[in-house]
Amino acid sequence: MTDSGSDDDALPAAGGRTDGRHDAPDDGSSDRRLRMHALFDRVAERSSEMASRAPFFIFCLVTVAVWLPSFPVFGDVERWQLPINTFTTVVTFLLVALLQNAQHRTDRALHHKLDAIADGLADLMHYSTDADGHDVERDIRELRQAVGIDMEPSHQDHERRGSAAKGEACH
Repeated sequence: MTDSGSDDDALPAAGGRTDGRHDAPDDGSSDRRLRMHALFDRVAERSSEMASRAPFFIFCLVTVAVWLPSFPVFGDVERWQLPINTFTTVVTFLLVALLQNAQHRTDRALHHKLDAIADGLADLMHYSTDADGHDVERDIRELRQAVGIDMEPSHQDHERRGSAAKGEACH
């Protein structure tokens, strides 16, 4: 963002927002949208968890197992294939929506962690140059906790460091 020097830039845009978008009229529609969004997120989360487990796979197998011997009921190949094709198309469509939602949530979580890393590193860089009694170890612990890194290095970390050191010694 460039500084144009104008005081107008600091004023809220029409509608009271400072992000350039206008507020919707206060008719309760934004509350409904938020509730619908929250409901969708909850349903998508639960559905995603359910679809990634063995019972869903077994359900799919049972559906195909029930459909396969049903040919005599339909008598015609095209009429026999129509239900399973329709079912798989609908399920695929819904699962793609769930995958997109899960990817979006994952991206948001990743960006949140990256922001925490950047903020923590900025604090560490600031205080490491101005170390007048500031507890840098506390900042490191907070950064590790925010990103979800174990406080104690794991056995695998020691092995990786040891093998890396051996690899450097060989070169």
